[in-house]
Amino acid sequence: MRELVESALNDSLDQLLRSDGEILAMDVNERSISHRLASYLEPFFQGWNVDCEYNRNHDDPKRLEIIRRNIQSDDTQATTVFPDIIVHRRGTDENFVVIEMKKTSSQEADDYDLKKLSAFKEQLGYQFAIFVKVRTDINPSIDSVKWV
Repeated sequence: MRELVESALNDSLDQLLRSDGEILAMDVNERSISHRLASYLEPFFQGWNVDCEYNRNHDDPKRLEIIRRNIQSDDTQATTVFPDIIVHRRGTDENFVVIEMKKTSSQEADDYDLKKLSAFKEQLGYQFAIFVKVRTDINPSIDSVKWV
């Protein structure tokens, strides 16, 4: 199954670079880039919903028990989360793929997103969690892809 997800992701990332290189070069908002990637992923996941910034777990806000960003203690609390891209079946517990994206121009460290991805797998049952970092400059590219 991982091979199918990996192939879909690689094909979609290639399409993103081919079709949307100009918005990457302009360093547009991460949500715009995530939306474009989600649109390329959708045909590969027939029968699934591919959503951006989807913050619902059934009728409730999607929450994770994680250390909040910018908090110095190790206290956790249920934090509402907005995953960049998810492949799931709305209104069910069928959670398949979660993707967090970051631009190389971002000032934030990758650690929080990686911890959040681990929590998505452990707490919400996503089968695959992937961190994608895109280079947004004059020569846009995929900087890294990490499977969590």
